Amino acid sequence: MPLFGAHMSIAGGYFKALVAAHEHGCETVQLFTKNNNQWQGKPLSDEDIRLFRDTLKATRLRFPTAHDSYLINLASPDKTLYRRSLEAFVIEMQRAEALGLSYLVTHPGAATDGDEDAGLRRVARALNEVHRRCARCQVMVLLEAPAGQGTSLGHRFEHLARILDLVKHPERIGICLDTCHVFAAGYPLFPTKAYKATMRAFDRLVGLENLRLFHLNDSRTPFGSHVDRHAHIGKGHLGLEAFRLLVNDRRFRNHPMILETPKESPEGENLDAVNLRTLRDLCTSNKRGRRS
Repeated sequence: MPLFGAHMSIAGGYFKALVAAHEHGCETVQLFTKNNNQWQGKPLSDEDIRLFRDTLKATRLRFPTAHDSYLINLASPDKTLYRRSLEAFVIEMQRAEALGLSYLVTHPGAATDGDEDAGLRRVARALNEVHRRCARCQVMVLLEAPAGQGTSLGHRFEHLARILDLVKHPERIGICLDTCHVFAAGYPLFPTKAYKATMRAFDRLVGLENLRLFHLNDSRTPFGSHVDRHAHIGKGHLGLEAFRLLVNDRRFRNHPMILETPKESPEGENLDAVNLRTLRDLCTSNKRGRRS
C-alpha cells in the first residue's frame, strides 16, 4: 500500500502538522515552513526545531515534505524577481533541512516572456546555484508538474526531462506528480489502457525512478483544461477509477501520496478523514472504481 498523508496546517506550531497527520492515521505529511503567500518568514527557533524533530521521531511519519512559497518563480525573465525567488528558495531549503524533512516541492515557474527553453534554462541555473549554496543539505527538491495554465513550465513531461538534463546534479532532484494537474494538462489517468500509456510516456521521457511523490487531488475542471482546481477524491472529473489504478500500482507501493483537498465541509466534517478512507478502501476493494 502507498504511504498516504495530507497537507497539514502549522498553526500553533510546526509540530502541530505532524500531530494532526498522526491523529488521522497518516504515514506521511506535507506542510509549509512559513506563510506560503509571503516572501519573509519568522526564523525557526531552536525550540521550534527540537519540538518538530522530537515529534517527527515519535510519530514515525515517513518522507515528511514541505511545499515552497507560491510567490517563487525560478523561471522568471525579470532579473529582480528571479533573484528574489532564488534567495527565497535557498531559505526554503535551509528551513526544510533544519526541520529534518525529506523533500521540498516546488513548481518550476512561469516563463512570462513566452520563451519556454530560456525559462527552463533559468530554472536549471537557479537549481544549480541552490545546490551549490546548500551543498550539505540532504533535502531533495521535487519539481511539481503544473496544470499548464498561462506560461507555466513543467506541464509537459518534456519540460521536466529538459530540466533534469540541464542541471549539474540531477541525482538531487526528483519529480512530484499531482493527479489533478496531470489530468488537466492533458495526460489521461483512466481507463487502464490510458493510465498505462501515460506512465509509459513518463518513464520514457523522465524515468519512473525519478518519481518520488504524488499529490492526490481530483479535478473540478475537465481533461486538458489547463486549469488547476482541486476536488475531493472521486468527486471530480477524474472519478474513482483513476485513483484505484494509481494506488494499486505495485511500482508505487511505498511512495508518499499526499492529499491537497479542501479541509472541511459546510457541516464541519473533516474531509481529510473522508478522503483518506476512500483511498484506503480503493486499495482493498476488488471492485472497479465508479466515476462520480
